[in-house]
Amino acid sequence: MVRCGAAALRKYGSFIDGLRLYVRGGTGGMGYPRLGGEGGRGGDVWFVARERTTLKSIRDRYPHKRFVAGTGANSSVRALKGDKGQDCEVAVPLGVSVLCDGGRQIGELNAAGERFLAARGGLGGSLATNFVPCKGQKRILCLDLKLIADVGLVGFPNAGKSSLLSKMSHAKPQVASYPFTTVQPELGKLMYKDYKQVLVADLPGLIEGAHANRGMGHKFLKHVERTKQLLLVVDISGFQLSIKAPFRTAFETVVLLTKELELYKEELLSKPALLAVNKMDLPGARESLRELVQQLQQPHDFLHLLEEEMIPARTLEFKDVIPISTYTGEGIEELKACIRRSIDEEAERENEEYRKKQLRLLQPSAGDRR
Repeated sequence: MVRCGAAALRKYGSFIDGLRLYVRGGTGGMGYPRLGGEGGRGGDVWFVARERTTLKSIRDRYPHKRFVAGTGANSSVRALKGDKGQDCEVAVPLGVSVLCDGGRQIGELNAAGERFLAARGGLGGSLATNFVPCKGQKRILCLDLKLIADVGLVGFPNAGKSSLLSKMSHAKPQVASYPFTTVQPELGKLMYKDYKQVLVADLPGLIEGAHANRGMGHKFLKHVERTKQLLLVVDISGFQLSIKAPFRTAFETVVLLTKELELYKEELLSKPALLAVNKMDLPGARESLRELVQQLQQPHDFLHLLEEEMIPARTLEFKDVIPISTYTGEGIEELKACIRRSIDEEAERENEEYRKKQLRLLQPSAGDRR
């Protein structure tokens, strides 16, 4: 269960992916007893999805994080029906889930212009209420942001995800030769000659146990949920988090990343996936790559050599395995082409499914044909 407490509001640098707000609908207007007049309803508070909006901009612009709609107009001799109070609209980023104070999701906003009624205004005073207005609904809600991107970069720390993003796009993530350089999600755009743009999210490095929230794993893994495709990035020479941690080969790294995704949310493994094998400029990388490809082609011949808790119920099937070097630039253009091809194939598949669905809806049923 997601909580709205301090843990949910933890931020990484200037990036915020959780915000707690107080919202209250407007109070209704007074009724007019002598003539049976009815006061106007209080205004509503709405969350409206807007592009180029961030949770940080909401926090900076409204430091008190309180949003109250207008009061309904009183009934009078001139206007027996009072006007409705002014609505309060709060612009929120795309990809926001709305959670109640207990952590239960009650709505989400994924496309520009989508609206969510956060707090309803109170009824105006009328005969039914003895002409006394009602107060508006008041709630404490959490906005939980999950990045929307075409491709999500997934890997352990120091695999070279940030370097890869900077090579493929104009993003400028922090890059260094030590783990945990990336402490906040970074977004970059891949630009193609036909002006097609593909949005790529570089997610902070996972560690073993991320599914159980080790290393703030849930805060990172949740951003994978709304990416259309996965791009796993592994170091061909293997990975070791610390001196006390076990060394993992490139194959074991792939298996562990798959296991972490599966334990967090099994549906993630149904996303189309590519594998970028980084640091191919290192000595012995070609031989290690041949061994890795063989292991990926026949994974069950090697899985029995691993600890049982490392083995996922199902293995990821990669559409392509691309050897790269973010140091020399080897394979970067090929990787960009593979990403574009995968995105286009998936879009075509979705379009074909939509066309088939529309045809089924248009076909008359057996009863209609009679």
